[in-house]
Amino acid sequence: MALTDTYEMNNGLKIPVMGFGTWQASDEEAKQSVLWALEAGYRHIDTAAAYKNEEAVGEAIKESGVPREEIFLATKLWNRMHGYEKTKEAIETSLSRLDTDYIDLYLIHWPNPIYSRDNWKEDNAGSWKAMEEAVEDGKIKTLGVSNFRPHHLDPLLETAKIKPAVNQILLNPSDMQPEVVKYNKEHGIVSEAYSPLGTGKIFDVEELKELAEKYDKSIAQLVLKWSLQHGFLPLPKTVTKERVWENADIFDFEISPEDMAVIDGLKGRAGEATDPDTIEF
Repeated sequence: MALTDTYEMNNGLKIPVMGFGTWQASDEEAKQSVLWALEAGYRHIDTAAAYKNEEAVGEAIKESGVPREEIFLATKLWNRMHGYEKTKEAIETSLSRLDTDYIDLYLIHWPNPIYSRDNWKEDNAGSWKAMEEAVEDGKIKTLGVSNFRPHHLDPLLETAKIKPAVNQILLNPSDMQPEVVKYNKEHGIVSEAYSPLGTGKIFDVEELKELAEKYDKSIAQLVLKWSLQHGFLPLPKTVTKERVWENADIFDFEISPEDMAVIDGLKGRAGEATDPDTIEF
């Protein structure tokens, strides 16, 4: 496996096995880090309307010199824009900000935001219809969701003509979300891992320090490799040039089954996923 390898999605299209995240990156940080990522060989870039850096990401892609068709670009629908008409508007806004003719992957960012909590199922169905129309119009290639759990996906699948191909969720050794991952697998949905390195606490876990030394790798490299060996699609984010390259250097070793089991047993040691039904945004 290499950075250029891909998973085949349930629509027959391919998605690079590892992406580059831009959450909590300012415009300047996002632009520079995406330029570094593309230089390092990443071809999957993940952003969102909520990150407020779509324009910077689009600029980096233009300036990188990498042909647009070689880049897998993902962005997301923000919570205030759920529903058919608002989603149509949101898609056009993201296309404009990214300065691109098409988006490779468009995700509903949260299933049950506070703004549509009273009718989230209907709003999700409306958003999905607008997204499906954008696929028909060539503006989006692949549809997906983020932070969805089985009880959110079931009603969406009742009306969807196009099946979600990706579910982007928090996935790392501290929270493997087994029920969601099992559901994704049963429905041919790729489990994309955001915050694959946790929120910093994971670097203090003693077992990971010991295993990283054993494999002569950093904790980040170890955990990203663990993610890939589980068949997840990690989206590491960094604004440090050295770490952009370091995180990509994970294809020259294999974690043993015994050590995978040790890492699997770290639940709760560095935080867990937020309940999407109780978020206040």
